[in-house]
Amino acid sequence: MNNAALAPARTRGRPRGNPPTRQVIVSAARGLFLEHGYRRTTVRAVARAAGVDPALIAYHFGSKKGLFAEVMQFQCANALAVDDVLGGDPATLPDRLIDAVTDLWEDDDFQQLTVQGYEAAEVIREYLEHELLTRLVEFLGGQDATARATAVVTILGGLIYTRYVNPLPTPAALTPSETRYILIPALRTALAPRLRTPATARAGRRGSPTSAGGAVRH
Repeated sequence: MNNAALAPARTRGRPRGNPPTRQVIVSAARGLFLEHGYRRTTVRAVARAAGVDPALIAYHFGSKKGLFAEVMQFQCANALAVDDVLGGDPATLPDRLIDAVTDLWEDDDFQQLTVQGYEAAEVIREYLEHELLTRLVEFLGGQDATARATAVVTILGGLIYTRYVNPLPTPAALTPSETRYILIPALRTALAPRLRTPATARAGRRGSPTSAGGAVRH
């Protein structure tokens, strides 16, 4: 039997039925981004490490930037597993939100990925807006869901920025448990349903977040 026939052939263009390929590429890219940084990691190097043709990276991710976004999103999704965070006791949701953020950002590997500059900041911004905020709106429901979800994401985004991205001395010096103690009351307030008064109803009609688009469920 020809041994060459047993070797998996590298293919160009559209892949043909290899579900793990995407995960293999992401895993290889993550290791290289951590070792060499975003700018010094090339698509060809990732393809070589993953054992695939570079064309597959373009097919799955579009570009190196898209691949890096996937690596970051994978890290975020693992730590901020929205279904797990939102699926527990509503009374302890603020605790789970804070724990998810601090657990993610206290991870050395994730912190190393976040120093990659604009690319990392863009991914984090998109994750907060298009994943966490959107899912919170769906979870909370009601006329004020967008306002409440926006308040929560604003608090968490402020935590990320002032403690990790561009740390201020005081927030950065807090332990995770101290961070929880300080911010959980604010998150409880943010998550609490708003009382509808004539004044807030008029504000909503003028275009406040409580009346934003079709994302809010009635």
